[in-house]
Amino acid sequence: MKKKISIEGMSCGHCVRHVEEALKEIGGVASVEVSLEGKYAIVELSEDVADAKLKEAVEDAGYDVTEIKTM
Repeated sequence: MKKKISIEGMSCGHCVRHVEEALKEIGGVASVEVSLEGKYAIVELSEDVADAKLKEAVEDAGYDVTEIKTM
């Protein structure tokens, strides 16, 4: 399963790495691809992960989640 997380507040490559690292720490996240230009992250999940957990990880890293959609 893949989910697209719309993220506000990223402004540089460091922000992208910060978001990637925060999401990769969550159990069940198999891979993460973050787009600075598109303001989103695509996460591939190996097991079910609650949207609230994904949102919390991004927000704890200092960014705002505006939407999470299953792809």
